[in-house]
Amino acid sequence: MKRREFITLSAVGSAAGIIAPKEVLGGIAACPNSNKMAGGVYYTKDAPGRWSKKVKGHLPNIETSKNAGDTLVNVVTNHEMAGYAHYINKHIVLDDNFKFITEKLFDPLQHKQPVSEHNLGNYSGRIHVLSVCNTHDTWLNLADV
Repeated sequence: MKRREFITLSAVGSAAGIIAPKEVLGGIAACPNSNKMAGGVYYTKDAPGRWSKKVKGHLPNIETSKNAGDTLVNVVTNHEMAGYAHYINKHIVLDDNFKFITEKLFDPLQHKQPVSEHNLGNYSGRIHVLSVCNTHDTWLNLADV
């Protein structure tokens, strides 16, 4: 390979490594509509993909509050728990950098509704909450705490 071609390919590869993560993850924090994964890998209110008629029962609803310096997050997914045939597997809370904070697993034989409570300690900033359905995939909603 010629030196000039090598330098050009190296520069292109470096630029792709800097730009690609912003294309994949950066759009979520700024605006869920700009993310190319929304509506494909996971679903949102604005990008429900093939599940456009399933938003109401799958999008996690997030309520936040503060108590003695702790950030409290309540998540409710308005979804029936129809035994193991159709239910919400879990709620997952991620921080602004998409790092795991906490999760709640559901057993459809024990839980009548997918409701979870999370104490995030002194965390503040944006959170990403996922609601995972065994039939209709993973749904994402955002909140600032």
